[in-house]
Amino acid sequence: MTMLPPAGHAHDAVKAPPAASGLEKVLRSMSVITMLMTVPQVYTVWVAHNASGVSIASWGTYLVSACLWLVYGVRKKDKTIYLACIGWIVLDVAIVVGVIAADRMH
Repeated sequence: MTMLPPAGHAHDAVKAPPAASGLEKVLRSMSVITMLMTVPQVYTVWVAHNASGVSIASWGTYLVSACLWLVYGVRKKDKTIYLACIGWIVLDVAIVVGVIAADRMH
């Protein structure tokens, strides 16, 4: 004879993630908007080969900060934090490497 668990306890229900709050929606939008606003800086450094006025110290600090926030977001399992950090790391690396390359060309 097979024993079955009591009704309703046959398996654990998979919980859906909670809906994004209004603040989370704004933060996600602002992450995308601010990254898009950074693309012209990447373009100027890489395509126009103009890194004048670009601070390697500032962008290097932004890069370190984004890496730390990525670790924090992953540990907290917070997609709002860690997905944005991936985008920022890509942009920050592009600027830092572009400025270093531009300095070596001159």
